[in-house]
Formats: sequence, structure tokens, C-alpha cells
Amino acid sequence: MAKLKVGILISGRGSNMAALIRAAQAADYPAEIACVISNRAEAPGLETAANAGIATSTVSHRGYADREPFDRALSAELERHGVELVVLAGFMRIFSPWFPARWAGRVINIHPSLLPCFKGLHVQRQALDAGVRLSGCTVHFVVPDLDAGPIIAQAAVPVLAGDTEEALSVRILRQEHRLYPLAVRWFAEGRIAIAGGRVTVRDIPPGAALLFSPEP
Repeated sequence: MAKLKVGILISGRGSNMAALIRAAQAADYPAEIACVISNRAEAPGLETAANAGIATSTVSHRGYADREPFDRALSAELERHGVELVVLAGFMRIFSPWFPARWAGRVINIHPSLLPCFKGLHVQRQALDAGVRLSGCTVHFVVPDLDAGPIIAQAAVPVLAGDTEEALSVRILRQEHRLYPLAVRWFAEGRIAIAGGRVTVRDIPPGAALLFSPEP
């Protein structure tokens, strides 16, 4: 059976990209990384991907006055590689409504909080300032509203006494690297469905096993 072709979008070092590349190197993984695209030519993750033998390219947002023309150029590059699922891995651009409409149900993101709490940037600082006892990460479908798409999976991370933004970020990132390849696997296996704005995953009990409780 042909493997699902995944296109990864990055803006920086792409640590989640690297985790997906490692996962895809397993013979039984049902997806392959067809390309890695960045909006920044200097993104370190491009070299990481190229060293793994993956096609890389840059579509710079600086050449476009508006978001939609850039999004269309990005989409054309993804289509050139036959991409079936778009995976955001530290891609620091906000899409125009056109892109999530064009790729509806086929573009996902990972966010370092338990959505719908703490959207946007500096989410670990937001969590610490709010005094929550539990944080984590969320894999979700991308929709026009920021960090608002249907939730696929979440991993919980305890907030410890004396935590700093950096310490909490490191623990959350460790779980992102674990959760993202799993969510892509589920998608590639055709186990994910969206109905009424909610995600179900075949053979996973709803409201139970999608929330993982890792070690601190």
C-alpha cells in the first residue's frame, strides 16, 4: 500500500519535523515525508531535512504584499510534491482564509498548550501566570481562526513548583515529539474522522485515551 505523502512547513529548526522524519524512517510507518518547505531560507531545519534525503524548498513570504498570494504559492509547491497532508512544525505564519479552505481536513498543527486554553504565543508564560497545575500540547486541524480547529490528540504535562518557561517548554516539547508522529500515523491509517466539529479516532475510546499522562 502506498504511503501517505506528508509536506512539512517550518520557519526555524523544526524539532517536531525531525521527530516526524525519525518516525517515517520506520518500515511500518504509514506516511512518508515528501517535502519540507520553509518561508525562511535560513531556517536550520532545511539542512536537517536535506541531510535526511528529503526534498526541501523555500517560499519566502517577503515577496508577497498580502497573505493569500503567498498561501497560493505555498500551496502550489506542496501540490508539486504530491502532498496529501500538510503538517505545520513551527511554521510562524498566519494563513489567509484561503489556505485552510483549500486544504480543509488535510492540514494539522501542534500547539504547546491544552487547547482551547492559552492560544497564540508565549503559552508557557500564560500557563505559569494563570497558575494552572496542568499544561501540555494539542494536535489539531487548522481552520481560519487561530488555534481553534478540531482537536485530534492531547498530551498532558504537570506544571511543577518552581517551573520556569524554559523548563516547562522542554517537558512539553518532549511530549510533542511523541504525540505528533502518532497523530500523523492515525491520519495515514484513515482512522480519523471529523463530525460536528469534533474528531473521533477509530479504536480509541472517546474522551479517554486521547489524553496522555506522561512522566514529569
